[in-house]
Amino acid sequence: MGVKTSLTLTQAQKLFPSFHITALQATEDGVMDTTYIAEAKDGEYIIKKYERAITHKIEFDTKLLDTLSRKGLNVPKLLVQNGEWYLYPKLRGESPKSITLAHMQKLGRFIARMHQVTQKFQTTPHFFTNYPLTQMLREHKAAHFYYYKKLCSLADEALLVDGFIHGDIFRDNTLFTNTKLSMFDFIDGGTGSFAFELGVVEISFNPANRKSFSQMLLHSYNQHAPKKLTLQELEENRKKAARLYALLRLHRHQKSKRAKELVKLC
Repeated sequence: MGVKTSLTLTQAQKLFPSFHITALQATEDGVMDTTYIAEAKDGEYIIKKYERAITHKIEFDTKLLDTLSRKGLNVPKLLVQNGEWYLYPKLRGESPKSITLAHMQKLGRFIARMHQVTQKFQTTPHFFTNYPLTQMLREHKAAHFYYYKKLCSLADEALLVDGFIHGDIFRDNTLFTNTKLSMFDFIDGGTGSFAFELGVVEISFNPANRKSFSQMLLHSYNQHAPKKLTLQELEENRKKAARLYALLRLHRHQKSKRAKELVKLC
């Protein structure tokens, strides 16, 4: 469900009068915050209300997106805020259903350019501290012991820091056109390992672990990255990312079948 706070077309028009909004559509994606798609004569916009007490995160996110946008990366830079409501441009493109080598190449290039910028952003909490991993593992130890044994090493993960990472680069946070990749939902990122960032990409865009896809991702990343990575590092962090997101699925849905496909990647 993408909406927790209702917003009418009239209310949206009053919030952002200079954008001449003509239609409003609630989204179904997202579990944390309220998101609407607004139509106007000059294009489409995203109207968002963060349903959490994360003022510091929003301020950091605004600064980060502004910096990335000025560096030529296609991210949704904040246009205007009115009270608790935020207006962003709606990025163009589609989330891919079938992944090709061209997608992996674009991902590698985009993330490398992003990391060139975000290696300087190291003041936010570590990405892993977004989640109470030890507590989550303890809660599922009895009911899902098989999965607990597969995932329990998360509690002792070394918290490496290269800079700020998105940490959640799954298909539904990306849009592709023939020439461009766009990325959004940076709000829950944090400092972390650049190798882990690519590990997350692997479990989402290359779940079958095709060697050609991994090589393309790594090759295009290493051409512009602030820190070159090896295939071994990519594989190690692919497994680490699979463990984290398997635990998150287990915790959020309380059913092991939602974590099963990721546990296979560990």
